[in-house]
Amino acid sequence: MADICGNLWEFNLVRVIVVDVTDDYRLMQPPMPSDFYPVITEKWLPRHNLSHLLSHDLLVHGYLYDWHETPDFEGGSWYVGMVHEDMALVDASHAA
Repeated sequence: MADICGNLWEFNLVRVIVVDVTDDYRLMQPPMPSDFYPVITEKWLPRHNLSHLLSHDLLVHGYLYDWHETPDFEGGSWYVGMVHEDMALVDASHAA
């Protein structure tokens, strides 16, 4: 019988850190390094097709997807920047 060594979940799941980037738009400032933003939540998500999932999934209620950043090294965390939906509504009302 074959043995499986190690933790398989480490190969199938990745840590995703969701950060609030709303102030970049509110204050009209350039982006900061990912780890400087306030953390909204942290989740473990399936690694398969993750970049597609991030841009199409509602990770946090009341926030909209803005960008994501892949880890610099194997086993690192993904960062996802999200903007509060009220900010998008404000921008839309000014455009009308």
